[in-house]
Amino acid sequence: MKKIIYILILVAIFSCNTRQKETLLLKEEQPSMSVVRKYPSAKEIRPVYKEETENWTQLKAVADFLDRFKNVSANEILSNVIELEALIAALKKQESPDLFNTASFKARVNILHNESLRLLDMRIIPAITVDEVDAQTKKIIVAFSSVNEKINTTLSKKRFEDAITIDAKYIGLDSSKIDNVSKKSINNSLQRKLEEKTINQ
Repeated sequence: MKKIIYILILVAIFSCNTRQKETLLLKEEQPSMSVVRKYPSAKEIRPVYKEETENWTQLKAVADFLDRFKNVSANEILSNVIELEALIAALKKQESPDLFNTASFKARVNILHNESLRLLDMRIIPAITVDEVDAQTKKIIVAFSSVNEKINTTLSKKRFEDAITIDAKYIGLDSSKIDNVSKKSINNSLQRKLEEKTINQ
């Protein structure tokens, strides 16, 4: 009988110690996942180009959502990642303005979407650490900054090209040696550019 009592006491002590260790581990893990961290803001579209992108609803939705990630904990990031990934997926599917319908721009959006999918996967990994969530969040911010930088560069290039008006006599061609079809094509192109510039002003 005494042996049974000793065994029961040992089992009770062992189970109490195990529970205490588990509770301590949970207490250690939870606070670190709840600690608020500061994140850098994504690079924005320059104010001079805001008007040209104001109707790009999905781009604006992703930018607004990422603004929430300036001061946030790992738990908050993981609880919001489903919505973030959905917004980025919608941006990827939305038809871009013609100017951005290029392989280089689509590649940047694809990278952004892939990074958001990696963060989404982290939700189901039990042993995920705060540092891993932190690093992946920063990758998403960098990827979105890259998208905005491409928009800035493309619009800057377009404005530069639109501002240039060149007469055929200044483009290094001997107009006496250009056939009539080519000369007409060059003049029409230059005329269209001039008309577009006048309308936009």
